[in-house]
Amino acid sequence: MALVEMQGKTALVTGGARGIGRGIVVALARAGANVAIADLRADVAEQTASEVAKATGAQVIAVKTDVADLGDVRATTERVLEKFGQIDALINNAGWDELRPFLQTTPAFWDKIIAVNFKGVLNTCYAVLPHMVARRAGAVVSVSSDAGRVGSLGEAVYSGAKAAIIAFSRTLAREHARDHIRFNVVCPGPTHTPLVEEMQQQEFGSKILGRMAQYVPMGRLGTPEDIAPMVVFLASDAAAFITGQVISVSGGLTMVG
Repeated sequence: MALVEMQGKTALVTGGARGIGRGIVVALARAGANVAIADLRADVAEQTASEVAKATGAQVIAVKTDVADLGDVRATTERVLEKFGQIDALINNAGWDELRPFLQTTPAFWDKIIAVNFKGVLNTCYAVLPHMVARRAGAVVSVSSDAGRVGSLGEAVYSGAKAAIIAFSRTLAREHARDHIRFNVVCPGPTHTPLVEEMQQQEFGSKILGRMAQYVPMGRLGTPEDIAPMVVFLASDAAAFITGQVISVSGGLTMVG
């Protein structure tokens, strides 16, 4: 039995095909929610949707989506509304990064980081919020990063984009509290994901990530299954009086007041 119930709810999860996003999709489905996976990796998203639906009995669909494209996000939103009739929870999880010293980055690299990690959140909120405002109900949970709270070596632009998510979410929490829409942020620490594995294949990334676990007080990197329960809790009615909050799930790597 799920500790948090989301029966009859629908959640839209960006970047839900793999990694932390997949963990969130699984946890939402186990809690009873219908789930729409919005991901640019269409084949992987379809496979994830099929596997999770079979394992949980939930309705799970995949929609190919470029979160950096507002038109694409609007089309996805309409498709999810046509399928399920409502969106109760928006989970902004899509993200991308490479570890590079700032002076070895380029403006094109900055643009991609900002487009996926921050503009993607602007786009999804802009597309989904009118529906939530009309219903006077909803929860938005954005996955930022502890890099956005304290900075991170080799992630200057990424850290800035993730910090922007925090400020943006807190502002919308104030703007839409009277609409009964909640905005909260979950900040994972270093987590075993396909993206992190890809970064470890690079020389600079390997130097940083190879020793990261020894700095985590709990002695290991996180997993998607460590992150997902907090996201589902904040998306659920169990967190009905929680908004504008930023919560780290990092094994104690950062302890920010």
